[in-house]
Amino acid sequence: MSTSLSYQSLSKEQQTMDNLEKQLICPICLEMFSKPVVILPCQHNLCRKCASDIFQASNPYLPTRGGNTVATGGRFRCPSCRHEVVLDRHGIYGLQRNLLVENIIDIYKQESTKTTRPERKSNQPVCEEHEEEKINIYCLTCEVPTCSMCKVFGAHKNCEVAPLSHVFQGQKTELSDGIAILVGCNDRIQAVISQLEETCKAVEENSRRQKEQLSEKFDYLYALLEERKGELTQVITRNQEEKLEYVKSLMKKYADHMEMVSKLVESGIQFMDEPEMAMFLQNAKGLLQKITEASRGFQMEKIESGYENMNHLTVDLNREEKIIREIDFYREVEEEEEEVAGDEDSEDAHTESSSEEDVSERVTQKPTPTSETTITTTNQNEEQTTPQEAERPMPQVI
Repeated sequence: MSTSLSYQSLSKEQQTMDNLEKQLICPICLEMFSKPVVILPCQHNLCRKCASDIFQASNPYLPTRGGNTVATGGRFRCPSCRHEVVLDRHGIYGLQRNLLVENIIDIYKQESTKTTRPERKSNQPVCEEHEEEKINIYCLTCEVPTCSMCKVFGAHKNCEVAPLSHVFQGQKTELSDGIAILVGCNDRIQAVISQLEETCKAVEENSRRQKEQLSEKFDYLYALLEERKGELTQVITRNQEEKLEYVKSLMKKYADHMEMVSKLVESGIQFMDEPEMAMFLQNAKGLLQKITEASRGFQMEKIESGYENMNHLTVDLNREEKIIREIDFYREVEEEEEEVAGDEDSEDAHTESSSEEDVSERVTQKPTPTSETTITTTNQNEEQTTPQEAERPMPQVI
């Protein structure tokens, strides 16, 4: 009974020691931390040698001395959490030592020497052909671990062998170097990814800026079109007012004449009812004279067909539409080449035209009218010689 209890107690203690040992394993060399132990800013621990190997693999172009990187600034990533560790000018030696972990390692080693681990023997591999023989050598020819009996009597008697410890240390070092190289490659890839992300942001920002500039230029064109539309609309309105004023003046003239004729007709009808011949003859002469003047003296103007037509104010925008559809982005390289060619041509022609330029500088040139002045002048010319006035028919006397 006591033997069973002691075995259970030993088993629990051994399990505790194994769990503690797992916490003291370096993620690079996969061995227990070796002094000194450095603590990273992310609170993970590494052997100083492993940290130096990772740092050297991540910064292969830094100067080295005696196999170690010269103390200088640099950066690498933690193998446990990928956190970026930035070093100062002291390099790896600038990282703090984790004295607590070092003390725990010392205590663990002291306790492990006192504790027997009988179950560890059962975990050691044995040879398949020689069941009682432990695998204690490594066949370099076949690249497999084997036992001494296989070397003496078995399949590996003609092969070259080496102690397991030597091959173990060599392969572990090779694996550690390979891990460090992979970590360095990942760091370089991450740097490229970061650069590509910055490129994406720059592309988005430049695209947004170009869209704003494009919108501003098209808004300016919209404003010019609206301005010109308003000016041409005013021309149509003035033409309309002139025609309406002329037609309404004729309508008033004809209405006044009709009213006068109606009054004469009414007076004539009333005068015909006069029974006295002397009275009738006395006033009939004046009335007949007024009727004669009203019927012969009135001249009626007639408007020809098509006077109301406004087709002469139609705008043809086919050429402008074609120009607008040809709007496209220009290439700066082509423009620079054209500018360079233009500069060379101007330099060649500068000597030949120098005398002509001196003479032209003495001549006073008329100022070029602005767009507003041109528009105003055009509108005034349209007012003075509009197609309406050119096509307006002359009144005819009926």
